[in-house]
Amino acid sequence: MIDQGLAGAIVAVTFLVCTFLLASVPTGLVVTALWTNLDIRSAGSGNPGATNVYRLAGRTMGIVTLVGDVLKGLVPAILSHWVIGGSWGVSATILVAFLGHCYSPYLSFRGGKGVATGVGGFLAAAPLASLIAVGAWVGVVAWTRKSSLAALVALGVLLATLALLPPARAYVPVAAVVAVLMLWRHRDNIRRLLAGTEGRL
Repeated sequence: MIDQGLAGAIVAVTFLVCTFLLASVPTGLVVTALWTNLDIRSAGSGNPGATNVYRLAGRTMGIVTLVGDVLKGLVPAILSHWVIGGSWGVSATILVAFLGHCYSPYLSFRGGKGVATGVGGFLAAAPLASLIAVGAWVGVVAWTRKSSLAALVALGVLLATLALLPPARAYVPVAAVVAVLMLWRHRDNIRRLLAGTEGRL
């Protein structure tokens, strides 16, 4: 018989691999391929995320992509409470889903910026902190019409809120890792923001 600890490890690894593969599915590319003739990889920013889909294919497609990307983080993080358990299990799931979205094997390990998928994961782990961060994102978008700036502000708000709320502090380490990766993936946006050339929604 398989040792109980080994069996649990096998289940956890299998779950994380499945999470990575499912989160790697490029929602924006699938959505636009099903309903339009547009290949978003060769237009606009070339990014398969919701912002590029919104700009190129319209509000409905953008919203569908956004919801799909959020669910890629939210559903696995919810399930991980039962499949793996513990804040470390949820943290690992959030990180794996984020990495799957950003570095999809179906797109030669390229992908989106990870904002929506990261939000989905943290909504399952720390709902209050995540909703505050989402509120910050909405406010900045409404004020500036710049999705990248809103994402960066929301990221800072999320980190601060997680640190200030005792039940959510367990997720500060994974949030810090996601923050570093997200900053790296937004490096071109940051340059354009500093130069005043970043596009608006």
